[in-house]
Amino acid sequence: MGVRFITEKPSYDLTYSDVFMAPNRSSVGSRLDVDLTSTDGLSTPLPLVVANMTAISGRRMAETIARRGGIAILPQDIPTDVVAQAIQQVKGADTRFDTPIRVDPTTTVGEAMSLMPKRAHGVVIVVENGAPIGIVSPSETQGVDRFAQVHEVMTRDLILVSPDQSPQEVFDQLSEHHQKVALAVSDGQLRGIMTSKGALRSELYQPAIDMEGRLRIGTAVGINGDVAGRARKLLEVGSDCLVLDTAHGHQERMLDALQVVLPVRDAHAARTGHRVPIVAGNVVTPAGVLDLAEAGADVLKVGVGPGAMCTTRMQTGVGRPQFSAVLDCAESAASVGASVWADGGVRYPRDVALALAAGAGSVMIGSWFAGTHESTGDMQIDHEGHSYKESFGMASARAVRHRTRTQSAFERARAGLFEEGISQSRMYLDPERPGVEDLVDWITSGVRSACTYAGARNLVEFHEKALVGVQSSSGYNEGLPLNRSW
Repeated sequence: MGVRFITEKPSYDLTYSDVFMAPNRSSVGSRLDVDLTSTDGLSTPLPLVVANMTAISGRRMAETIARRGGIAILPQDIPTDVVAQAIQQVKGADTRFDTPIRVDPTTTVGEAMSLMPKRAHGVVIVVENGAPIGIVSPSETQGVDRFAQVHEVMTRDLILVSPDQSPQEVFDQLSEHHQKVALAVSDGQLRGIMTSKGALRSELYQPAIDMEGRLRIGTAVGINGDVAGRARKLLEVGSDCLVLDTAHGHQERMLDALQVVLPVRDAHAARTGHRVPIVAGNVVTPAGVLDLAEAGADVLKVGVGPGAMCTTRMQTGVGRPQFSAVLDCAESAASVGASVWADGGVRYPRDVALALAAGAGSVMIGSWFAGTHESTGDMQIDHEGHSYKESFGMASARAVRHRTRTQSAFERARAGLFEEGISQSRMYLDPERPGVEDLVDWITSGVRSACTYAGARNLVEFHEKALVGVQSSSGYNEGLPLNRSW
């Protein structure tokens, strides 16, 4: 038994804006009583997956989302050796303390300023022989010559803590000394940093970690080229899941790729005792789910056309409204012991809640995370002084050029005739939620509340108890707050 409709289920397909949830009688007293562990077999503490988009998912994003309980998927068009290095860096990162931005004492103020937006904590740490000697934040750079060196402007008043201290102890020290950042130091070496908000989050969230206690990260391998070789290398360096995806996942080439990757995965499992899940897609029909699951996929990516950077529906007429796609595909996946990721179309916390209610094991988020400090792009400023990053679709001309960079000029030109998706779009930072952790706070708060309204203590119960209705466009608009920034 899954999500129920208040009235008879309509004969036409629905997207997230078409539906709402009604409250049930509930004994769940607090949002914090809700367990948000994913039901996709990966069992991450949060059911959130960062989509494998080049403009979004990289090492910074992977570290940050894993510390808060989700998992990021690195894109398929990044060279295997580069991806392997990124995986190793993520695996070597601290599970609680954030990774600092390090500079030498002779680094210029201008260069330090360009590095600050790389992470939401917004500071750089000046180190000498691995030991921290100062901090530079935006306040220290105001009115300073950009060619000055950081040792001339840095703050030397440092809060040093042990990497073993609890987040509450770190928070208390920061509060007592009215400081923004604590530096974790061991054997005289800088290990990480933690802000007051980071300390609070470390108490609220559980990191997504592997069997060895390291942060988890996934990788996309695609369905073309040396799929087996790439999969083997990524498994060797510790990838926690493999994603085989293409815009049209229900095709023979995908089924062939699964048959190539499965023996590689199984051989790795025999050596290590750890069976890495294989994710395949994208599909939107029960037939697609069943074919890919029968071919060996553990998780099916569901979604054709709902993404903010995707033009597939307008260009081809192909796709399916996402709520109905997730609902039907999740039911089919469950019937054969598989699960689904809802991929695309989420723009508000309500959409994530509705995807989970429909039966998604986790929800993939792409463009929504593009305008954050942790996404891969460089921060830029428009003529009005607003911060933004550039994003693009994975079937766009920009992405196609990147993926075909090793091919001949003729082959690249021919591939360029068939691109879909938006090649460039400005994704502005939300001043209230400029970091991906801010968005995770917002999303999980909404999903937790939705579970309490449904009377569910976990996501299995949420899918079973959710009561859904169909609404008109005016019904949707009625729910919008006056502040349209939502």
